[in-house]
Amino acid sequence: MGVFSRLQVYHYAGSQITCTTYPSGLEVLHFPNKQIEKRHPGGKREIVFPDQTVKYLEPDGSEKTIFPDGTIVHLSPSGEKMVDFPNGQREIHTSQYKRREDPDGTVKTIYTNGRQETKYASGRVKHCVCLKDFQVQYLMYGCDVSYISRPSKNLATNPRRKEN
Repeated sequence: MGVFSRLQVYHYAGSQITCTTYPSGLEVLHFPNKQIEKRHPGGKREIVFPDQTVKYLEPDGSEKTIFPDGTIVHLSPSGEKMVDFPNGQREIHTSQYKRREDPDGTVKTIYTNGRQETKYASGRVKHCVCLKDFQVQYLMYGCDVSYISRPSKNLATNPRRKEN
């Protein structure tokens, strides 16, 4: 009998799910839609979806999802999200900001208060503060700051705009 005497296979007719338990404690569930879920004894879970997306769920609450196009999404237990795209771009989402890092070194950050910052590989930094009816942009080159203001499109607050 040996090792195979502890192998257990259950088939649930109503849901059409097959659950196989191995001597190591690994459980493998096969669903009718071709989804496969592996439940490891330490609490780690691995799910392979019908489109070949693979999701890893760790006992600490972190997750890693690998999509068929090569995109990888990491979720931390604290809710932070990091997305690595096949083209080399990376996005980082936290409770304080969303950031996109491009392969050329450009980094764009959008903060929860609406402030935006773009850092270019050349060292140039562009800041944008978006207010309710007025947008102020300034470009920073080292210590040199030049201001560019864009008036609101609202007729009541933009005296330069003419009514038709």
